[in-house]
Amino acid sequence: MGAAVCFGCAAIAFGPAAALVLLTVAAEPLLVIVLVAGAFFWLLSLLAASLLWFVSVRLSGREDAAPLLLGAAAAVLLQEVCRFACFKLLKKADEGLATLSEDGRSPISLRQMAYVSGLSFGIISGVFSIVNILADSAGPGTVGIHGDSPYYFITSAFLTMAVVLLHTFWGVIFFDACERRRAGGLGLVVGGHLLASGLTFLNPRYEASLGPIFILTLATGLWAFGTAGGSFRNVLKCLSCKQEPEGRAMLYSALQVPPEE
Repeated sequence: MGAAVCFGCAAIAFGPAAALVLLTVAAEPLLVIVLVAGAFFWLLSLLAASLLWFVSVRLSGREDAAPLLLGAAAAVLLQEVCRFACFKLLKKADEGLATLSEDGRSPISLRQMAYVSGLSFGIISGVFSIVNILADSAGPGTVGIHGDSPYYFITSAFLTMAVVLLHTFWGVIFFDACERRRAGGLGLVVGGHLLASGLTFLNPRYEASLGPIFILTLATGLWAFGTAGGSFRNVLKCLSCKQEPEGRAMLYSALQVPPEE
């Protein structure tokens, strides 16, 4: 039973991310490099947040709720700072690739880099947030035997899935806001990140945290879809599976050699 819970929760948490990686990233070597680079920048933010937490606890001698809230907010801000550093690096890489190419164009667009880096931020963030929970879910033990919520593991899996998708959407929006120099977009991304992180402090009242986080995920996904150039018309065209006509074909009679006079 423990193994079933462990694998089931892992599939819920990382199933969408694994599908996105296999379908959109794995076939492109440059996108795989961007995926690894994004994970590296998130790990830098984790290292900085860990050092900040260690120093603050040593100086204050407190580990209650107040420093924890401030530490979570500082961790969110450090992640966004590292996301900006990732944007600057990928922007330079995009310009370098365009210089080296024969036609003066980069083989991958900045929007692709934004999507893949956001996805890598989400995957590595999800791994660090749920890996210990998955280890405990493998057993031995029974969830809720002492009166706690029996939905702890599956709720954590759904929260991790939402965080992975949110980071993916935030990456698209953040890079676009940096490219167009829109401070409002950057502020909304940082505010949404702070809100999602703050809602997790409502646990174990999962109905008060899980519902709003998924509403935020849906709204952010629609925003990222519009930012990436998507439209309702394109969705309908995709669902209808209709292909655009490629143009008229030349008749065979038009290719015949004219008769000699």
